Amino acid sequence: MAYLAGAEALNNVNILVVDDDSASQHALQHVFDTEGWRVSFVPMAKEALRELARGVWTLVVANVALADVRGPLFAILRELAHAEPGVSKKMLRVLFLVPGGAAQWAQPVLDREGLPYTMKPLHLHDFLAKVSDLLLETGAIGQPIRDVRLPVRRERKLGERETIRGRPRAQMFASREDYMMTEEEITEFEAQEERERKRRLEEQKRREFL
Repeated sequence: MAYLAGAEALNNVNILVVDDDSASQHALQHVFDTEGWRVSFVPMAKEALRELARGVWTLVVANVALADVRGPLFAILRELAHAEPGVSKKMLRVLFLVPGGAAQWAQPVLDREGLPYTMKPLHLHDFLAKVSDLLLETGAIGQPIRDVRLPVRRERKLGERETIRGRPRAQMFASREDYMMTEEEITEFEAQEERERKRRLEEQKRREFL
């Protein structure tokens, strides 16, 4: 499969997130929007099944607690995760999110099935690395997402009503020691992403000119 690059690659990534946690939705929306990818959210397994039937997705990020390892959604996602690309079928990859409360019963199943997953709260660097690897497999991106080199510092925990830019604070992203991204870090992340986006577009224009 030929890998895509530049603006064409950005337009080739469609992500479905299956999660009913608003903090997770806001955090993932921010990260995926910054990369220029299209993302949709569904909070229920039944809705996810309908969306999967459309066959337009590149990556599914699913909360394993909603998917239910004994339910039909998990069975379908497991099959899709292991599927090889067909001649006429677009490859789709799956990444499971494992909340702390589900780790005891979910991790053994995911390990046994050889399915990719990451724990919540997410560490931004680890999460992006997993997403990058999966998108490379699909051919939707032509090179790994660069490392996000942001300073990470400990800060006081905020009250439930405190927000960033009118949205609930993205507490989904934390290190193993319960770090969170500050507003300054998010601003720097956005600036870095914008510089990278411009670089990719300029590279694409040069290739088209040649």
